[in-house]
Amino acid sequence: MAETITPTPTASGQRRRHGDFETFTTALDYAAEGDAGFNIYNGRGQLLEALPYSQLRLQALETARKLLGSGLRPGERVALVAESDGDFARIFFGCQYAGLVPAPLPLPIAFGGREAYIGTLRGMIAAAGARAVIVPDVIGSWTSEIVADLDLAFGGSPKELLSRPVPGIDLPTIRGGDLSYLQFSSGSTRFPMGVAVTQKAGMANARAIARDGLHVLETGDRCVSWLPLYHDMGLVGFFLTPLTCQLSVDLLPTREFARRPHVWLDIISRNRGTIAYSPSFGYELCARRPAPATLDLSCWRIAGIGGDMIRYHILEAFSERFAAVGFDARAFVASYGMAEATLAISFEPLNNGIQTDTIDLRHLETEGYARPSNDPSHALRTFVLCGEALPEHEIEVRSSNGSILEDRHVGSVFVRGPSLMQGYFGRPEETRDILDEDGWLNTGDLGYTLDGRIVITGRAKDLIIINGRNIWPQDLEWSAETEIETLRSRDVAVFSVDSEEGENIVALVQCRATNDVDRAALREEITSLFRRLHGVEVNVILVPPHTLPQTSSGKLTRARARAMLLAGQFEQLLSAAA
Repeated sequence: MAETITPTPTASGQRRRHGDFETFTTALDYAAEGDAGFNIYNGRGQLLEALPYSQLRLQALETARKLLGSGLRPGERVALVAESDGDFARIFFGCQYAGLVPAPLPLPIAFGGREAYIGTLRGMIAAAGARAVIVPDVIGSWTSEIVADLDLAFGGSPKELLSRPVPGIDLPTIRGGDLSYLQFSSGSTRFPMGVAVTQKAGMANARAIARDGLHVLETGDRCVSWLPLYHDMGLVGFFLTPLTCQLSVDLLPTREFARRPHVWLDIISRNRGTIAYSPSFGYELCARRPAPATLDLSCWRIAGIGGDMIRYHILEAFSERFAAVGFDARAFVASYGMAEATLAISFEPLNNGIQTDTIDLRHLETEGYARPSNDPSHALRTFVLCGEALPEHEIEVRSSNGSILEDRHVGSVFVRGPSLMQGYFGRPEETRDILDEDGWLNTGDLGYTLDGRIVITGRAKDLIIINGRNIWPQDLEWSAETEIETLRSRDVAVFSVDSEEGENIVALVQCRATNDVDRAALREEITSLFRRLHGVEVNVILVPPHTLPQTSSGKLTRARARAMLLAGQFEQLLSAAA
């Protein structure tokens, strides 16, 4: 009979420490004295491995020696394609003890096919200057293409590495100023850039999240996550931070979440999880699917929301859908962050639910001022408040001339604090472009302050300027996806293109209809909606389902969609589908 696996307990059996360590290795050394750990589940919610931190520490120390025994030297980078499993944990922390710098890389979830994925991956490997590349079995057949012609000390699977004998090698002393890992931004850029996070900066953010953002309890807290470990919200929020405060974590595979989103809720229910995060689309997927009546979500005290612009109506639908099984809408916690700040920058207070600010959209577009309004005769926009800066961190909203703006005036968002990145690895010029000598980071976001809290209105690079109006593309996207029943979240990508007549707005819309009449009706409905609600003319182009590009974290990437359109790639897709 197969042995029954029992998940690690919620209670670690030791005094809670909230990330007050110098390095992640000392954090694991302490967590290993207790009973908590990682629990690896498959997409059906079956427990595959329980990995107590005590066992992880021993295996990580062995892995560190195996890595160094492969010819790697402290300070070199290890590209690690990030499957949500125990091998990732063993190798990531093996790198920490060995003084190596892991660079978690994405699985091929959000990329346009094998060739595009391998090209992206090789770009990241080159940007990291990696001397080892580790590819999990799920894409093991692609390994030879991924590592072809690379100068590596090791290139292969976790099994190949972990099955090696343990050499008698002394491990280096790890210090706070050492690089801990590289985090590749999920966005679409001309070239991959790795955010370089030191041990000290990573620990500063983990400490602020646990102590000041989540207020991790002395007893009773447990984390449940499907978030990818190659993205900052998954890696820092639900892999590193829980370990630094001795919490057990239940991990689900990201690649299977969209097929069975309710497995996430089921594990929260049966393991009595208290802390779980998702971007808006994760809550939307859950609310769209039938849920088992046996769920009990009354244990869920922090339902975090972040990773993208927060869509308030999705959270309302989720809370209404699951109120009957104990979900309390006051558990929602909005936050703001980015990989360049390790992860978190601000948190809303706990137990308040989502707090919003409804403003006159036209006034915002023409005057750059978020004037409050509830007049139904006006075009309105509801923004979500994302809280105050974490202790020791600062947020400023600045005008184009660098002056600090008062409440409700929209400008560029700048942040400063101990958890900011060292810089983009190997990219000093790009680092200087956004990180000044005084330690202020230009986030690339636009927003405004309100009573000390930050409100994000969008990305500066996505802003569309038409006849003196500043138009946020997500306003048009959300209008279409909310008002038109056949459209779903992330079905619409809006951006501008230059023409001889000036700047024109384009909307790419994923269409599931196959006959010409229905397609023409949908195009006309969307065009009329944009004209009626937003007063703009938009060129609506229907594209096949599942063709709009996403980042590795599941966000829609308008920049890549625009590039695909200009390169004629959607015409090719339409021809292939015809």
